[in-house]
Amino acid sequence: MQIEGVLLDIDGTLMTGNDPIPGADTAIRFLQEKNIPYRYISNGTRKSRKNVLKKLERIGVKVSVHEIYTPAIAAIQYLTDHSIKACNFLITTDVMEDFQEAGIIHDPKAATVVVGDAGDEFTYASMNAAFRSLMQGGSLIALEKDRYWKDVDGLSLSAGPFVTALEYSSGSTPILLGKPSREFFLNAIKDWNIIKKKILMIGDDIMTDVRGAQDAGLLGAITFTGKFRSEDIDTCPVNPDFVINSIEILPVLLERSENVRTSHQKSE
Repeated sequence: MQIEGVLLDIDGTLMTGNDPIPGADTAIRFLQEKNIPYRYISNGTRKSRKNVLKKLERIGVKVSVHEIYTPAIAAIQYLTDHSIKACNFLITTDVMEDFQEAGIIHDPKAATVVVGDAGDEFTYASMNAAFRSLMQGGSLIALEKDRYWKDVDGLSLSAGPFVTALEYSSGSTPILLGKPSREFFLNAIKDWNIIKKKILMIGDDIMTDVRGAQDAGLLGAITFTGKFRSEDIDTCPVNPDFVINSIEILPVLLERSENVRTSHQKSE
């Protein structure tokens, strides 16, 4: 099983908070030295792409903004394709910069609602304003629908619970633009001339990273450095193609991919 391209989750896979996970720099340099196409494909919706780049630079490797694909970038393409210039945004001020640069403005009375991980911006007032927009017949766009993520101080709620609340209260069906959307994965690799079954997604979320990648026709690897627990692997409903302790094993996995143990077997 030859792997010719790699998609890398960020939080829980390459970094914990602002701290690089040991071996992340070595893994990325290996990809660079071997000219293996790779891309940072994050479901994070708190930071603009520019600030995601600054965060990744802490790993100690060269990073280009064009190597980063986020739900906000996917949403900008979607909104542009549908000629939508104003939305009721429920996101952080930081991520709002991506949309403003694309010429898309915030209007609390706009019919289209865009929800990301707004953090402390999730208040009764902001949620109710989003609800009222949707009740006028607006569309609900979810940048992601993760249940939770691993922050520096522990597990924390992500956008999913809030998207679900708006979905339940308004009766709207969300348009999901982040992982595990099949289109999100395929758009991230659309400029790669590589067979899908030779592209590996590595992440710490068994549903959004692994199952999402597999549903898109890619390979999925779960790592134990983020929120996924090693003790859950045998009872998990998803069968990952690879199970690894950490991103530091990536060079070995790629060099010996034909012999790597797969499907619920841990790489040493």
